[in-house]
Amino acid sequence: MKTSQMNRWSTLELKQNKKLLNRVVVPPMASQTADLEGFVTNKTIKHYQSLAESKAGLLIVEYTYVDSSGRSEENQLGIWSDKHTQGLTKISELIHNSGALAGIQLSHGGGKSDRELTAGQLMGPSAIAVPVKGEELEIPDTMNHAQIEMWKSAFLAAADRALKAGFDLVELHSAHGYGLNQWLSPITNQRNDEYGNDLHGRMRLLLEIVSMLKIQHPQLLISVRMPGQDFTEGGLTISDTILVAQSLEKAGVDIIHVSSGIGGWRRSSSRSGEGYLVEEAAQIQASVKVPVIGVGGIQTGEYIDQGVSSGMFSLAAVGRAILNNPKGWHECVLAKL
Repeated sequence: MKTSQMNRWSTLELKQNKKLLNRVVVPPMASQTADLEGFVTNKTIKHYQSLAESKAGLLIVEYTYVDSSGRSEENQLGIWSDKHTQGLTKISELIHNSGALAGIQLSHGGGKSDRELTAGQLMGPSAIAVPVKGEELEIPDTMNHAQIEMWKSAFLAAADRALKAGFDLVELHSAHGYGLNQWLSPITNQRNDEYGNDLHGRMRLLLEIVSMLKIQHPQLLISVRMPGQDFTEGGLTISDTILVAQSLEKAGVDIIHVSSGIGGWRRSSSRSGEGYLVEEAAQIQASVKVPVIGVGGIQTGEYIDQGVSSGMFSLAAVGRAILNNPKGWHECVLAKL
């Protein structure tokens, strides 16, 4: 099918005979429904049952912390122990029952947290506070090589649990100022070793995790949520992120999910309206062959059709519009009359 003939209802073939039934993605959105140990609750189940009514082709479960040191919020969903698998299995099953592929986002908060949430551990690539609009975060401890290896092992073990829980895809959270984004950004990574110095050094940890996942779990689809840019002075530029995306493609990533960077959702006042982050997604999509997810206030079928048919992006993340009324959004936008 030619790009010009594609629209929101076009299917998308992925590896391992996996297929998306349409071009709509429910992106990871924190629900704050887990218990204090990160376990799925009945409220979590009901939340994803509701989101599944959107009938999106891919539903990505919210950011789940891969290690106790990576917790970012009090009621954040966890995947840091084998005991979490049972509850997460219920979520993947209900997503599959809706016809969608099931994804789950894996995260370590790094320095974007506080020590009360992480049993005193707060770590990052450098001893530099993560810039967050309206807040002043603690300065994290500079990570040593043993802690870097711990992160790798934690992400790998979390992916193993995701696979056992029935998920088709894992997404590495390297955006919005969280841990892996801190490694990519020159604002928060000012190391002078092989994990710093320049862009190639700063992306090294992310690429190593991807490579380890490819070797150990070749059947898993891998997505990376990365910045289009950092939207902060001295941070990642679109030239940087195009190189990151191309490196991720070469490493075997299946989907690239382009969002915002180290400043969280900070952006200029000129960026508003539907598709306010798509500008960067379109430039990255033009630079890689793997599918790119565009994000930023997308809510209408017409905008999705335009983006897919023009090649600006391959998939559209619809967050708040679906969250507000999943079934109604499906009936008005995605259902074929």
